[in-house]
Amino acid sequence: MIKKVLITQPKPEGEKSPYFDLAKKHNVELHFHPFIIVDGIPAKEFRKQKIEIHNFTAVIFTSRNAIDHFFRTCDEMKINISQNTKYFCITESVALYLQKFILYRKRKVFYSADGTNKSLFDVINKHKDNEKFLYPCSQSFDSEITNWLRAHHCEYATPELYKIISNDIKDIIAQNFDVICFFTPGGVKSLIENFPAYKQNGTKIGTFGANTTKAAEEAGLTLDIKAPQPKAPSMVSALEIFLTSQKKK
Repeated sequence: MIKKVLITQPKPEGEKSPYFDLAKKHNVELHFHPFIIVDGIPAKEFRKQKIEIHNFTAVIFTSRNAIDHFFRTCDEMKINISQNTKYFCITESVALYLQKFILYRKRKVFYSADGTNKSLFDVINKHKDNEKFLYPCSQSFDSEITNWLRAHHCEYATPELYKIISNDIKDIIAQNFDVICFFTPGGVKSLIENFPAYKQNGTKIGTFGANTTKAAEEAGLTLDIKAPQPKAPSMVSALEIFLTSQKKK
């Protein structure tokens, strides 16, 4: 029986969240605790990278953190982003997050059909000949994307805008959760750094995004919940399907 679920992200603000509805419906205890700390690189440090943001026509986003720190950096440096800029996002949810910063419908926003890099590359491939790409990232970015851009002779730059640091999660993991849900490769890395000899011992693992799934599998974790999927575009919907299936057993 699933009783305790750990979401490795900050608790949603306010009282309304599909997570809270899910907890009530399935009578489960939801705990929120970020496994990573995201530390922004100040504009003063970013300038040393000598990347002129306004010279690029397209931006690739693989996380909300990248979006937050891209627009923070632009704001700090008083850079106005052209309305013609194109945005290529790893998932629809990341793409929709852009609404926080831009007039979504007036911009050109594209996203991977299934949350994989391959699907993202299919979308970028249709536009690559006429664009100069920015791939905002942390210090430990996904080389698969840069390898693809290089192999397809794209003009690109990888501005490092933030650092990802593993959070101290020892007291949290000691609480023995039935399900742990990961959203970034950094979250998986944090688990292994805190617990090098971690054993699942029946704990169900959920992952959001192809890169997180890959990181979890490479860490030797057995996965029970994966999103996005056609019937589960979000972690909440994936948990809903999983918890419903558990009740039937």
